[in-house]
Amino acid sequence: MSSIDYATAFGYKSIPAAVVFAIVYLPLVLWFIRQSIRNTTYIYISLTVFCLSEILITSESLGENLNVFIADEIMFGVGFFALLFSAFTLVLDREISTGAPPVQQVSLRILRDRRLFRIILVIGVALGIMGTTDSTSSDTSKASRGTTLRRTSTILFTALTFIQAVQTGLAFAQQGTKAPSNYWGDRNGKQILARISLLLIVREVFLVVTISDSARQNEEILWYPFVALPEVLAVMCYSISQTRKVRALL
Repeated sequence: MSSIDYATAFGYKSIPAAVVFAIVYLPLVLWFIRQSIRNTTYIYISLTVFCLSEILITSESLGENLNVFIADEIMFGVGFFALLFSAFTLVLDREISTGAPPVQQVSLRILRDRRLFRIILVIGVALGIMGTTDSTSSDTSKASRGTTLRRTSTILFTALTFIQAVQTGLAFAQQGTKAPSNYWGDRNGKQILARISLLLIVREVFLVVTISDSARQNEEILWYPFVALPEVLAVMCYSISQTRKVRALL
């Protein structure tokens, strides 16, 4: 019985590109591991997840292991969970640290509910996990259901990404009452968060636009610049911050 290279089947084929991104992520992983020793952090987990994904791409034997492939896809979802929730949390905590007045509109306050945001993120990850598992089934109906679940997960992540972007936009309109910090990251925090939001939007818009064409979505000439590159640039935005507050919240 011939083995199936699941990594290749889902579009992960380019070893050179994977190696380049793994090399880029390596110093970032080391940096955030160092930071995590000093402060609790979400980001280094996502960085490690991304690097493990690159290991899968460069290993034919791992790519042919269905369980390992599914685990890798799960880590991708959990990694983006950490990236997006960190950005959402940073916006809200930055407002608190700067003494900005709380938002009064009920609708906006609901969108700023951390627990609700986290619950929906968990649902998105869970749907993605179930979708990935079902998509690899030999049963046609189950595979079709898996595709639907993966699409639903993508739509949820996209909606939450835009909600996070809205919160970042509102942060620009609010004025804090506390004196600005001398730390570069504190003084430029809004700009950093805006760049992170834009990069995450680029990633999610591409995934939604190609949601009905998985072959097109998995073309490496598109996947790397519109998914992998925005992710690594967003992580770099976190790493260039020199603020103690941002480090602690990540």
